[in-house]
Amino acid sequence: MFPWNMFSPFKRDQSGMMNGMNPKDIDQYVQGMMKQMIPKEWQGIMNPQEMMKNGSSFMGDMNSSAGGNSGENQKQPAQIQANVFETFEDVFIRIKLPSEELATQMRVFHTSNQAIIENIPELGERQVITLPSLVKKKGSTAQYKDGILEIKIPKSVDMQYTEVDVSEKY
Repeated sequence: MFPWNMFSPFKRDQSGMMNGMNPKDIDQYVQGMMKQMIPKEWQGIMNPQEMMKNGSSFMGDMNSSAGGNSGENQKQPAQIQANVFETFEDVFIRIKLPSEELATQMRVFHTSNQAIIENIPELGERQVITLPSLVKKKGSTAQYKDGILEIKIPKSVDMQYTEVDVSEKY
């Protein structure tokens, strides 16, 4: 067996390295990195600490923590809360709606890689959701149940590929 640990740069003082670290410094570093990595459009939805705690529950009330972190006084259009996921055959979009009336007034369109939601949360507004994979033009369905609108779009099996010739360079 090869002695891999002989080449480790961390073998000296590895146990003492963690003893000198302050957990608050580590937390501050992680929070700063999260702020840099999250797109600016998402920063008003959740703060990074709550995102770490509630990372798996995207359908929760995310606007409750939208607070005065940013000093901007610009009015940005309200964003809908959408949970997008895919299975082997379909792409699902789940949108939390407070009333069934919103489901009747909204319009839903989609391209091969985007879903367009109109007239929600207010009339005349338009939201674009990027889909995780290519979808078919036909066969999509939408159902409203228990305050959640679920849109199901079948995935497209796009196997268009071209062979690339690999040759030796002389």
